[in-house]
Amino acid sequence: MSKKVFLLLLSLLTFLPITTFAQHFVSGQIFDAQTGEPLPFASAQYKGHGIGVASDIEGNFSIARHNGWTLTFTAVGYVSQTVVVNANVKSMFKVSLKPDNTLLKEVTIKSKRGRYSRKNNPAVEMMKKVVAAKKRTDLDNRDFYQYNKYQKITLALNDFSPEMLDSPKYKKKQWLIDQIEPCPYNNKLILPISVDETVSQKVYRRKPHDEKVIIKGMNQTGINDIIQTGDILNTVIKDVFTDVNIYDDQIRMLQYPFTSPIGKDAISFYRYYIQDTLMVQGDKCFHLHFLPNNQQDFGFRGDLYILADSSWQVKRCEMTIPKKSDVNFVENMQVVQEFRRLPDGDWVLAVDDMFTEIKLASFLQKLAVIRNTRITDYAFDELPRQLFKGKKKEVKDVNAMMRGDDFWNQYRQVELTRSESQMGDFISNLENIKGFKYIVFGVKAFVENFVETGTKKHPSKVDIGPVNTMITKNFIDGIRTRLSAQTTANLDSNLFFRGYIARGWDSRKNYYKGDVIWSFNKKEYLPREFPTRTLTFSSSYDIESPSDKFMRTDKDNVFTAFKWSKVDKMQFYNRQSLTFEREEDWGFRTRLSLKAEENEAAGNLYFIPLSESADKNTWTNWSHPVAPMFQGNTFVTANYTPVASRKIRTTELRAELRFAPGETFINTKQRRLPINLDAPVFTVSHTLGIKGVLGGDYSYNYTEASIYKRFWLKSWGKMDWLIKGGIEWEKVPYPLLIMPETNLSYIVQDYTFEAINNMEFPTDRFLSAQLNWDLNGKIFNRIPLIRKLKWREWIGFRVLWGELSDKNNPFLAQNAGSPLLMYFPEGSYVIDPKRPYMELSLGVHNIFKLIHVEYVRRLNYNELPTAHKHGVRFMVRMTF
Repeated sequence: MSKKVFLLLLSLLTFLPITTFAQHFVSGQIFDAQTGEPLPFASAQYKGHGIGVASDIEGNFSIARHNGWTLTFTAVGYVSQTVVVNANVKSMFKVSLKPDNTLLKEVTIKSKRGRYSRKNNPAVEMMKKVVAAKKRTDLDNRDFYQYNKYQKITLALNDFSPEMLDSPKYKKKQWLIDQIEPCPYNNKLILPISVDETVSQKVYRRKPHDEKVIIKGMNQTGINDIIQTGDILNTVIKDVFTDVNIYDDQIRMLQYPFTSPIGKDAISFYRYYIQDTLMVQGDKCFHLHFLPNNQQDFGFRGDLYILADSSWQVKRCEMTIPKKSDVNFVENMQVVQEFRRLPDGDWVLAVDDMFTEIKLASFLQKLAVIRNTRITDYAFDELPRQLFKGKKKEVKDVNAMMRGDDFWNQYRQVELTRSESQMGDFISNLENIKGFKYIVFGVKAFVENFVETGTKKHPSKVDIGPVNTMITKNFIDGIRTRLSAQTTANLDSNLFFRGYIARGWDSRKNYYKGDVIWSFNKKEYLPREFPTRTLTFSSSYDIESPSDKFMRTDKDNVFTAFKWSKVDKMQFYNRQSLTFEREEDWGFRTRLSLKAEENEAAGNLYFIPLSESADKNTWTNWSHPVAPMFQGNTFVTANYTPVASRKIRTTELRAELRFAPGETFINTKQRRLPINLDAPVFTVSHTLGIKGVLGGDYSYNYTEASIYKRFWLKSWGKMDWLIKGGIEWEKVPYPLLIMPETNLSYIVQDYTFEAINNMEFPTDRFLSAQLNWDLNGKIFNRIPLIRKLKWREWIGFRVLWGELSDKNNPFLAQNAGSPLLMYFPEGSYVIDPKRPYMELSLGVHNIFKLIHVEYVRRLNYNELPTAHKHGVRFMVRMTF
């Protein structure tokens, strides 16, 4: 989802640049004095001022000009060189460093190209002391603490070329020229398009343990003003470019955990080199350089400045992602952290800055994300209990969005740039571009899958969509058309309506669905916004395959209409339901529903009790009526009485409890998507079938529970586990048995079986386990030629243990003639409880940074006549 947002922005804004500001920078190239080869990742620093940069892979560097300061150039294994910056120093010059094998107190430092050894390595011994000393400065050791945090996140179009302004098309747009400004992090011209400021207070209590973040102020301006669901932009950026603390063992960034250079596993993951000693803002520090053992792994490269005393405290850290890293889309990333000493002598994080350059594709404008974070006002006095009232981990002040200039003048720790401060005027000029609103309309319809019916002055009260469900096909309807719509909070912030009408052109049937939703808490746009607290009445008449209920997308999605197996077993349903849902801010959800439903078999699906004829030739439903038999050259009337397929009606009460601590979401117009999949998810539900109420024909009890968890395996990627089990306690006909969660589409649906046919293994008790392992290029990165493609390996394994108890087995003699049980449809089989079904998927993703392809192999039950042993599946899967 985050990549779609970026694509939206890039499609909206394809502007061109202007002037150069090189006179404010000192730039050049660093070489090896003996070989003349460029030195990648050498350091250019204003020592004592805490300002420095690393050269790129070609030895190029650029740093802000500060006349009168001394600029020092260093590299591992080379003698440092200093230059006093003054008016005589050119904006572009070359630096040659001489090789030197001795650094810091007679210690011999081997060249980076030589063999690295951790044994008797002074840099490694030093880092062991740094890692061991981490606990002493952990704020969680305090009984109480609090601090204020100011954060500014700027999204900008990056790397504008002055030559593009030669076109008269752009010379007339002075307002656009005024918005472009130099970026101090990369010496390029950028165009800021969004600024998000947040002021928050963190409070902590050790016993009883509790911690909260209180949002005091929020200020958002920019491109998200144009997009109705603009919160997607800020939410995704904050999750992708989240806060960094090198004192954590794992640093979550780009939605991946990176090993911290001072984490518990850092010694085995990184290589360390002592460079020199220097003064950093008045403190004598050891300067260490570090880089991953394998630079294609997800890790950092950079410099640590460690106090030259017994505290082994990190004073400053500068990190980047190696050029050879397998990270997608990121051309450059810089992370700078600074720690300061408190009056009591302890050290705390004070500065956390990040700069990232992003390139999605060569034909799209590049992006830059700048995050500035300042942490101030540390205090350790006892905190009042009322601050910790309630279970919400994040509390927003009621006035947070309405803060005035006095508030921001007090808390704003990083001043707005000229372009950031005039963002409102820029957006107004942007909207006045001829044809811009049509571009916005088209792009939003493509990305959001909905069409708005309003304007900026009159925001959309009704959205038309999803667009991708307007035309599709199935076995009964043939071509099927559908028109869907939903109301928004612009009509009413508590009451919502949504639904569709559809037409099956072969079946000549009309379908509908209508929902009336009351939200007990006011919404900004749609009722699904977290936390959901709703009461929903729904009524629908439509047709579906029994496997459609397992799809993670809309059953009418045109892209999932193409199936690898013939789906000719379908059913009409007439369904009414009343659902209450309540979510707590701390991740707990309760859902209660009452549903009445009537089902009518269609196609090659039949509802025939065992008490009726066993001759399938006599079965009939609406789409397969008994016709005159053709014998020789004449038609004759059948000499049997056809058995009509029954309708079944159920009334059920269902309760579900779900707990996902730490789960976060983004809201799209079609659905709500989790963006933090690290949260474990625990779910338990029970369904009670009620006979005799609202026409229900059956009494039954069904219980189900599941556990989902993601495990990060460091450089070996990530592994997702889903374990689920359920029991149908009563004797019921096969439509009420448990069907495997199968996906019959060529499009991958996560956590479904990819090679089980529709209704293939009905059971009344089951246990399934599904494993998805993304190796993140661990193997491919070590294969010549293939590693240049940046493909990533993917392994999936799915297993189903199931049992059909004797009371529900229609093939047993004891159940012959039962008026309750029904004949199984063709292609349904009784699974062997001692022989679990298994399937394996081997996939490759990150093809063109976009495509995921996997080969599916069914490992057993291939002797069944309907089995598909092999298959290929696809999906769009974009990751960093």
